[in-house]
Amino acid sequence: MNNQKVTIFTDGGCRGNPGPGGWGAVVQFAEQEKEIYGYDPETTNNRMELMAAISALELLKRPCDINLTTDSQYVRKGILEWMDGWKKRGWKNSAKKPVKNKDLWLRLDDAVQRHQVEWHWIKGHSGHAGNERADDLANRAMDEKQGNI
Repeated sequence: MNNQKVTIFTDGGCRGNPGPGGWGAVVQFAEQEKEIYGYDPETTNNRMELMAAISALELLKRPCDINLTTDSQYVRKGILEWMDGWKKRGWKNSAKKPVKNKDLWLRLDDAVQRHQVEWHWIKGHSGHAGNERADDLANRAMDEKQGNI
């Protein structure tokens, strides 16, 4: 498989949890780079972290080899460790309760199917350039919608 190599950095956040939220992603591909971001007026941190990854993956039009870096253990562990069990249990968690954010987990599962994705976690707000840029985009989304810019 000779797929395009893509590097993605994602972040999401909220002002209040729940509250208004934003997500951001930096997508690097060959010599090109694209910044994307979005807003939700009433959401949670976890939903915004998921939306950042989903939106970045959905942006890609053909199969790619992806290195995706997030500061969300929820997203990374969800896709790598928990999702198979959720599916086997009919989208119930280990406590037999419905999985939160099932709509976004289904979307993320669909988005990763055509790609080879390596998931990486880094500590947020630790000076990692890609993560800081994604965080800035998430904050920009909230600032623009809340009239702070």
